[in-house]
Amino acid sequence: MPQRSPHYPRRYAHHIGQVFESMDASVKERFDSYPGKARSKLIRLRKLILQTGAEYKVGPLEESLKWGEPSYSAKGGSAVRIDWKPKFPDKCFVFFQCQTKLIETFKEIYGDTFEYEGKRAIVLTMENDIPAQELKHCIYLSLQYHKLKHLPLLGA
Repeated sequence: MPQRSPHYPRRYAHHIGQVFESMDASVKERFDSYPGKARSKLIRLRKLILQTGAEYKVGPLEESLKWGEPSYSAKGGSAVRIDWKPKFPDKCFVFFQCQTKLIETFKEIYGDTFEYEGKRAIVLTMENDIPAQELKHCIYLSLQYHKLKHLPLLGA
C-alpha cells in the first residue's frame, strides 16, 4: 500500500485499480444509478480526486451529494463535483464553484487541454483518456482554493 499522510483517514487508503474502501451510502446509490460506461469513468474520477487529496495532503475529504452530484471538499477549499447527464451521454463533467477564479485559471494554465463549460466545469469525453496530471492539479487548486485565491494564478 502507498505511504499515507498521518492526517489522512484510513478509509481513503487505496490500491491502484481497486474501488476505495469506503463510499458514502448516498453517493454509492448515485454511482449505481449511472449507466456502465459513465459509472466507470466517474469511478476513475472519484479515485483521482481522493488520490489527489492524499498525495497533496489537503486533509480529510468530505464525500457527499450536492445537487444530486457526488461532491468532494476539504477544509479551506472549494468543492469538486462530478456527474454524467443523460442529455450529454458521451460526456462527464467535473464541476467547480462558478464564482471562483478556478476555470479562468485552468484556461490560462492548460488552454485547450480541456473542454470547458462556462465558468463551472471541465468536460471530459467518454472515449478520451483523462489527462490525469493536469486534472489532479486543477482538483488540488480547488481543494485548496481559499488558501490560494489571493495568489496570482492561484500560485500555479
